[in-house]
Amino acid sequence: MAYVDHAFSISDEDLMMETSYTIHNKPPIKEIALALSLLVFGTLGIVIGSLMAYNHVGGDSTHGLFFAILGTVLFIPGFYYTRIAYYAYKGYKGFSFSNIPPV
Repeated sequence: MAYVDHAFSISDEDLMMETSYTIHNKPPIKEIALALSLLVFGTLGIVIGSLMAYNHVGGDSTHGLFFAILGTVLFIPGFYYTRIAYYAYKGYKGFSFSNIPPV
């Protein structure tokens, strides 16, 4: 007979069926504000850095490249969490405000 480890088995008693377990779907204002600011500053960094890199705006092309990379680093999480907040607000299936981590 095969060895079965019952220490990790799942039964009906193990499931969270209590009424105290509820998901609060309130919008986290601080987190959404942070995501929007990351999105805005990231977009500005990409645009200004790209213009500086191609010498259309004052500055060195290396500084422009730095600002474009910094803008990209800010833009990616800002866009991601803003998108989650938007879809959760609109009520799309699979998106919730609980997917946004607290600050």
